[in-house]
Amino acid sequence: MRFPLLIGFLSLLAVSATCEAQTIFLVRHAERADAGGPAQEDPGLSAIGRARANALAATLRGAGIGSIYVTEFRRTQETAEPLAKKLGITPIVTEAKQTAELASKLKSAKKRVLVVGHSNTLPEILHALGITSPPVIGENEYDDILVFEREPSPHVLQLHTSSCH
Repeated sequence: MRFPLLIGFLSLLAVSATCEAQTIFLVRHAERADAGGPAQEDPGLSAIGRARANALAATLRGAGIGSIYVTEFRRTQETAEPLAKKLGITPIVTEAKQTAELASKLKSAKKRVLVVGHSNTLPEILHALGITSPPVIGENEYDDILVFEREPSPHVLQLHTSSCH
């Protein structure tokens, strides 16, 4: 699956990787395997979720990401896995409830970062990074990439990608 406009935008970001502005990509985990069925304790990704994870890897492979943060849940780890493998990066696991601690680490990051989180944690992280009105992520929304930049003042761009359905 290709997203020409999004890939072009991310290519521009990759070209400016030497700029001093901090860039953090934030995505919600892809679709859970238990969607529409009985809830599982720690579900992995569905087939659609795996396709979305692969599309994410194709989209962000040239974005200059140097580190990846995931939560302790399989769905975030499986969402990050294709990109992590392409880039040779071992994702850093942080507890989903520790958003303030993660935001503190992100503030001192020297490289571009990908954070794979949850519909409730991503807005909390953005708020801790200085975004006063972070985007709300709906319960069935999986296809946005949030791009946070600290300079010239903290702001976030919400990129809507094509659905994998």
